[in-house]
Amino acid sequence: MSKSGNGGGEDGCDVTGVVGGRRISRSAIRVTLGVGAALAVVAVALLWAKWLPYSEKVVGLLGGAAWSGESILSTVAEPGSGPSLTAGWEFTVAYSAAVWKALVAALIFAALIEALLPKAWLPRLLAGRGPTTSSLRGGLAAMPFMMCTCCTAPVAASLRRNHVPLPAVLAYWIGNPLLNPAVLVFLVIVAPWEWTAVRVLGGLVLTVGAAALIGYLFGGREQRDRTAPPPGTAEEPSATGELRRRRPAVRFLAALSRMSIMLVPEYLLVVFAVGAFSGWLVPFDGSTAHWGVWAVLAAAVLGTLVVIPTAGEIPILFGLVAAGAGSGVLGVLLIVLPAISLPSIVMVGRALSWRVTAATAGAVAAVGLAAGGVLTMLGS
Repeated sequence: MSKSGNGGGEDGCDVTGVVGGRRISRSAIRVTLGVGAALAVVAVALLWAKWLPYSEKVVGLLGGAAWSGESILSTVAEPGSGPSLTAGWEFTVAYSAAVWKALVAALIFAALIEALLPKAWLPRLLAGRGPTTSSLRGGLAAMPFMMCTCCTAPVAASLRRNHVPLPAVLAYWIGNPLLNPAVLVFLVIVAPWEWTAVRVLGGLVLTVGAAALIGYLFGGREQRDRTAPPPGTAEEPSATGELRRRRPAVRFLAALSRMSIMLVPEYLLVVFAVGAFSGWLVPFDGSTAHWGVWAVLAAAVLGTLVVIPTAGEIPILFGLVAAGAGSGVLGVLLIVLPAISLPSIVMVGRALSWRVTAATAGAVAAVGLAAGGVLTMLGS
């Protein structure tokens, strides 16, 4: 080992070694180890929270098992019933039990992004030559994570705070629930083929097309973001620099604690509100078959507010089929229920800006309406 006279260490030099004839600095070794550790933690967390449970579910369905579980909404409130604190509490408990593993994993991922990964690494990895390429990369990056919209929200917010391009962040946020490979497999096994086709088409339109379009429309803000922290950045540049100078484990624990304290109470409060008003937010039963186009419009608006766990839309749609709901309502909810929710909107709003978040919610509702039309034409 030797000292490099113009290295980048804290004392003005950087200890280096020689690997394969090339001189490697101590900072480069630290970065490599940090990235490797982060990727290992991500793989283990996904294996625990997502990959193994979903693999078991797929094997069971392929073996002839029926879809297990009922709609998380039907367990707490009747369609059309008024607000209820009891329903809010029961929904919060049921929803937390369904997603706690994924939420823990998401907070860990978000903390890893802010504490261990080099600041320029993810922006360079996910940025493309234009908004479409960037959104495509973000959508591809989302698929292995398989998270619901709320659990991916902390990660999306952390990506944005670390200057990942807006189209890639939006594609990651929306692509997680809509293009979840496990859910697509579930739909292929248990649902009509038209549902899978509409889900894939709508997911691609939103993940690649809408994310790129919103990124293009807000391009002026993107230009300013290159020299200033994105909206909603929780730390000032000096504070961020101080965090980066700490030891990796300390940086990670500090970031994890801060995000948990900021996001989890806010998240649970909004989930409680959704549960308390779930009777109004999902008012669809047999009587709504006579609503016609109003049922479709109500589904597009209300469905963007409701929060469900991963694959939670499947039992909801099965229940609506049994209740006599039309294909238009089914097609809308097939997109809007998993894509976005009020809790996820609240969690990403500051980081993405409220204008971008509102535009994304509008795009989800619009594509949901189009999906309802397509499913109606397909006759499913």
